[in-house]
Amino acid sequence: MTAIDIALPPVYQERRQRLMQQLRAHGGGVAIVPTAPEVMRNRDSDYPYRFDSYFYYLTGFTEPEAVLALIAGADGSQRSVLFCRPKHEEREIWDGFRFGPAAAKEAFGMDETHAIENLDSILPDMLANHALVAAPLADSGNIDRQIRRWMRAVRARGRAGIGVPAQLLDVHALLDEMRLFKDAHEQDIMRRAARIAAHGHVRAMQTARPGLREYHLEAELLYAFRHAGAQSVAYNSIVAAGANSCVLHYRAGNTMLQDGDLCLIDAGCELDGYASDITRTFPVSGRFSGPQRALYDIVLAAQQAAIDRTRPGVPYNEPHDAAVRVLAQGMLDTGLLNRDAVGTLDDVIANGDYRQFYMHRTGHWLGMDVHDVGEYRAAAANGGERPWRALQPGMALTVEPGIYVRPAEGVPEPFWHIGIRIEDDAIVTASGCELITRDVPVEADAIEALMRDARP
Repeated sequence: MTAIDIALPPVYQERRQRLMQQLRAHGGGVAIVPTAPEVMRNRDSDYPYRFDSYFYYLTGFTEPEAVLALIAGADGSQRSVLFCRPKHEEREIWDGFRFGPAAAKEAFGMDETHAIENLDSILPDMLANHALVAAPLADSGNIDRQIRRWMRAVRARGRAGIGVPAQLLDVHALLDEMRLFKDAHEQDIMRRAARIAAHGHVRAMQTARPGLREYHLEAELLYAFRHAGAQSVAYNSIVAAGANSCVLHYRAGNTMLQDGDLCLIDAGCELDGYASDITRTFPVSGRFSGPQRALYDIVLAAQQAAIDRTRPGVPYNEPHDAAVRVLAQGMLDTGLLNRDAVGTLDDVIANGDYRQFYMHRTGHWLGMDVHDVGEYRAAAANGGERPWRALQPGMALTVEPGIYVRPAEGVPEPFWHIGIRIEDDAIVTASGCELITRDVPVEADAIEALMRDARP
């Protein structure tokens, strides 16, 4: 790779401008955003490096050992400063290309760049005579110690008339609201990540056979993701056969897929820093049994009810509430919940009886992190309870209801060990929402047809 390989879109500079505008709204100040550290896996082997999401959101820079400083003066002056690793011919032979400060300045649109080794000597001067410092607070002990060290260095010059920042602000609080709303550049990447993940799920469904093991399907997912250009999985893939499908955060293991079982796959890829997140549940045999189909159709109807409420102006909790109502009614209709014991549908919801079989919420924000940043509730008025915030165009979230039936007294045995979750990724639009993960079938009949056509 060389510097000329980078064609960075202007969105990164625009985001830095927006953050500096927020600093000026506080009277001016300095924002400090470090990237993630490299982490040792064992002995002299590192985990695959993944940059910090906040840092990448503002820079597009993927190398470790880097810090971004944004200086916004109350007088309108501003600077974007990147500290990064210097060029190092020997290390590049071992570890690969480094931009170095000179090339990084041009490639990433910075006003200044410096070697990371000079951070402690340069940054205190940047903080001097600014009222505000915005940094990742309580994020890591190392960052906290650095901030204290820089502040002490400024304070030591107080007798020379140097002003010391008097206000400390969590920079994540400023960036979370920005990241919650996905711009056109982000939405395009997320659509591509969704397509790649969907094709991985299709490949896994087509491959599934009795006698294979969970890790065989995980391998199919990994192949599809990397072959299509995704850099990694977005999270550890869940491939859960049989009773394992009732374990919410199960990891792909060595359980054998057996005729008559369901297989639940919750897997997504990361593409250019953005996550996809899809769950599908399908029969290993290629055909749902009666009890499996009954519960599957309930979950699918619950998802559709949530999708119908995923639209601008609707409070965030309403899609969840809509899904819960359909699920709870289905639990009563199938006998999972005994009407004589739990009462009416409204009773089941009010008392939370449905949580025996549905214990998580129906979605979460999605973006650079699979459980992305952003407040779910708005600010409280007059000290009251914080209301759920209204959905708005540009927000991205998952829609993922489920039913998980473990053996228990009073629960009809034909439903035991059935775990079903259906999850799609949605972007809120002006008129509703766009489902970006429907390149993989979701209707039971379509799933059966896909698996049937893949078999000799």
